[in-house]
Amino acid sequence: MLLLGFLLGLAVGIGFWVWQQVQLNRYLGRLLRPLTSHSYKMGLLLIPGLRQEIAMVKQHRQDLQQSLQTYQDLLDFAPVGYLQVDEENQLLWCNQEAQKILYLQSWQPEQVRLLLELVRSYELDHLIEQTRDLQKPQTGEWIFHPSRDDAAEMATIKSLALRASSLPLPNGQVGVFLENRQPLLDINQVRDRYFSDLAHELRTPLTSIRLVAETLQTRLEPPLNRWVNRLMQEVDRLINLVQTWLDLTQMEANPNMQLQAKAVELRSLITSVWETLEPLAVRQHLSLSYSGPENLWIKADQARIYQVFLNLLDNSIKYSLPSTSIHIEAKILSTKDNDAASPILEINLIDSGVGFSEADLPHVFERFYRGDKARTHSSQDGKSIGAIVGNGLGLAIVEQIIHAHGGSIKAMNHPETGGAWMQLQFCEVMANSLSQDYS
Repeated sequence: MLLLGFLLGLAVGIGFWVWQQVQLNRYLGRLLRPLTSHSYKMGLLLIPGLRQEIAMVKQHRQDLQQSLQTYQDLLDFAPVGYLQVDEENQLLWCNQEAQKILYLQSWQPEQVRLLLELVRSYELDHLIEQTRDLQKPQTGEWIFHPSRDDAAEMATIKSLALRASSLPLPNGQVGVFLENRQPLLDINQVRDRYFSDLAHELRTPLTSIRLVAETLQTRLEPPLNRWVNRLMQEVDRLINLVQTWLDLTQMEANPNMQLQAKAVELRSLITSVWETLEPLAVRQHLSLSYSGPENLWIKADQARIYQVFLNLLDNSIKYSLPSTSIHIEAKILSTKDNDAASPILEINLIDSGVGFSEADLPHVFERFYRGDKARTHSSQDGKSIGAIVGNGLGLAIVEQIIHAHGGSIKAMNHPETGGAWMQLQFCEVMANSLSQDYS
């Protein structure tokens, strides 16, 4: 009975295959019928080759479908979120990570709905529209606040810091890769809190050590007192590092807390900073040149802005080549904002030093980033006199102070001098600066 069933199935299979071949031959015959008798005979000779090509095309199509399914399965389990929308911003597909990030667990692949209905994120919608209009990949970062209908469920959902990278696809479609940066930010916050707690704990014993060193300094005679002097220098450096870290952490927690804004004349402030650093500049035979309006009044915290230029000019002196000049250029830019003039003060600080390496430029404002450790300082005769010492917090402090004042700072290499080029912009320009500039 089993053998009879097998033979019957085999007969049906062979019959079905023969029927398919007959149908294919008839189809090819109809295609070749309009040809002449000679061409028809020639066409019949080509039928086996055509059948082989059709079989190869079918196999290739199956391979492509299998590859597509494999890539889709890999993308579905990828640790990075991915979603794809059509030309009308309707969600076509998203992987598991995107559903998790955007709280789309209830979404089903067969559903066709506007992405904005499913995800109340206007930043994401704007990024997609921008990608489609420009036909170029775009990136964006924002804080995503999930929206849920259930009020009780809303209380348990946390906001996320997202980074999105979008790219245009054929037929007006757009693909978006999503990265949840919240865990990284949480780790950084925990790290900063630990560092701040440690800095608070270190400040008291360091102060005690300094007091002991001061006592020994007055009681020891040369040459023994040079060891105490060295100890005092190192303790002062540690105290300065601790205080700088505490200041930076405090400004990041509440940027406006320490600002005591008033009218500040920047030209004279820069001159005052240079006079403080001039003994260091004289050793390298460096000079300071200035171009721009004499009266530069902005609304700012004078002590903080003084610290900005102290750090920037100190860096320029450290990395400048001997017998060169550090140039400061100031100018007032006028931009249009709601049909009203919004003047911006731009200050360019340019030196003729070693500049930044391309690898360092994206990181110069990061905490404890020291850049190329092989960079050295040269004496006037061109000989190296050792690597430059720093704590890697100076530019981080500068950036935080500038941002607290509503301004911006950018680090570049100047195309002519090859040295560092720091570009600062301030928005709180006083009327005295404008009258001086436009008169």
